[in-house]
Amino acid sequence: MRAAVFLRSTLLFSIAASASAQTFREAVQLARSSEPVYLGIRANAAVAQERSKQAFAELLPKVNVEASTNANRRDYQTRGSLIPDSIGHYNSNNATLKLTQPLYSPSSVSALRQAESSVSQADHLLVAAEQELLSSLVSSWFDAMSARDSVLFTARQATATRQQWEILRRGVELGTASSPAAEEARAKYDQALAERTSAEMDYEIKAAGLEKIIGPMRAFAPPYLSNASRTQDLTAESLDNWLEQVDRSPQVLAAMQALSAADEEIRKQRAIYEPTLGLVGTYGKNSQQVGNFPGQNGYDIYTSTIGIQLTVPIFAGGGQIAKVSEAVALREKARQDLLKEQRAGRLAAKQAWYGWLAANARHEAALQAVRSSLLSLRAAIQGIQSGVKTDVDRLQAVVQVEGARRDFNKARYDLIGSFVRLKAVLGQVADDDVLRLEQMFVGREADLQEVIVLK
Repeated sequence: MRAAVFLRSTLLFSIAASASAQTFREAVQLARSSEPVYLGIRANAAVAQERSKQAFAELLPKVNVEASTNANRRDYQTRGSLIPDSIGHYNSNNATLKLTQPLYSPSSVSALRQAESSVSQADHLLVAAEQELLSSLVSSWFDAMSARDSVLFTARQATATRQQWEILRRGVELGTASSPAAEEARAKYDQALAERTSAEMDYEIKAAGLEKIIGPMRAFAPPYLSNASRTQDLTAESLDNWLEQVDRSPQVLAAMQALSAADEEIRKQRAIYEPTLGLVGTYGKNSQQVGNFPGQNGYDIYTSTIGIQLTVPIFAGGGQIAKVSEAVALREKARQDLLKEQRAGRLAAKQAWYGWLAANARHEAALQAVRSSLLSLRAAIQGIQSGVKTDVDRLQAVVQVEGARRDFNKARYDLIGSFVRLKAVLGQVADDDVLRLEQMFVGREADLQEVIVLK
């Protein structure tokens, strides 16, 4: 026989009466606009872009203008000449326009390629940072929801144990219950109060962890996970298929670009030994108020030149050899960093995969526990009607139902969290996933209607 039992809970405890539920999409927007680590990496990507422009500028023409004006005093003294000595004061002005255009500069070409690799690396790191940001936000979000569930459970447990204690205490007064049973009920009530306090403190800590990502929250009430929410079955693809995607993850791609930049650094340092060739052109004017001899008129001289300039490095004290060796060592470090990211990605993917499998097993067990606790509650209610059960039995069954619901929700949080972590490791969390997560939540517990089928 199959019977459908509808669970519709009444909110007995409110974490913050004045708090309003914040949507997950709003939290994502706050995280993207305020999380310091993510914003720092985004700024670093902008730095890489500007450095790439600087490297490109080294291959473009450079135009300079130089101008000067001078006040001159000339004391003209003759030897054996009828021309008298004279002292003159005059101004001279000079202006030069110079154009240089690199024609062959291998080090500048390598520097540009290195800058482009650094831009790609920064872009991949930014993608990885956003994936990590979303994964951390989901984890902290569900941690807050799980802590809230524990607060609700311990509050309802405290209410139920208090009622049990009061029933047994009255039973002692009427002679229908023993004092040890009443004292044991009192101890359970005190323990429930302590657990509620501990749960409240844990919620405050989890909320603080969420604030670390999205900033201070004046009032926050975690939403509730809809009972109709479903996650993708990761076992539809084998673990090997997921691991094959690790090499396309943003962390690994960033490490590959870092290795490429290190290769270009070696080429750039070695290119310092090569000659460079450039086009140089100048145009200038030299003006002087008087000539070079007394009585000579002033003049203006216009000059223009164009030519090819060759620079051949010969010796620079041996420092360049050390720079090349340094670049080779940094290239080896970049290669090891790539291996580290590949191994770390595989480990993270496996952790998320097996975490999902474990959460799925807990989910099935928790679902069965909910069904079992509901059967016990129904049996207790029917037993009261037939006189074989008491309110104490019913209250114990209520506590079991609430505990099973808490564990069931926790397993679902872990399922979704592991799924998001796996996609984040592979760089596959998109805005559509944020929207789907948003649609999984409801603002009030009273909006939850869950159908559990009892067999």
